[in-house]
Amino acid sequence: MILRSADVQHRLMGRCLELAGQATPSGDVPVGALVTDPDGEVLGEGYNTRERDRDPLGHAEMNALAAAARTLGSWRLDGCGLVVTLEPCPMCAGAISQTRIAAVVFGAWDEKAGAAGSVFDVLREPRLNHFTETIPSVRAEESAELLRTFFETFRR
Repeated sequence: MILRSADVQHRLMGRCLELAGQATPSGDVPVGALVTDPDGEVLGEGYNTRERDRDPLGHAEMNALAAAARTLGSWRLDGCGLVVTLEPCPMCAGAISQTRIAAVVFGAWDEKAGAAGSVFDVLREPRLNHFTETIPSVRAEESAELLRTFFETFRR
């Protein structure tokens, strides 16, 4: 899998950070995500759109997964990877598992609702029928800074 390369992880996370910036004008939390095929070709991108679309499913990961599924013409994303600026929540981790994503690279940990190792570990739950490799803390400080800045501004 191409996502094992630190250079590729760093580059793709840079794109996710750009995508995250597209969420803030509508008041959405700045999270960006993308899905790649096994060779690293981007199949779908997304950012948070819950506030903009008034859609509880409008998480960056859900949007990226849906875009990738449209590109492939299938909900099965076997062998694909997902890169996201924030550790996936339980809903997104469930969708990641259901779509058969092989690996998830994420930036900042989510100590309140993370489901890739901090609060829950849905992606590596041995009782589920699919195991997803997780690669945490890629460009974590940049990802966390985006969130800190957003919430400091939001709280003012």
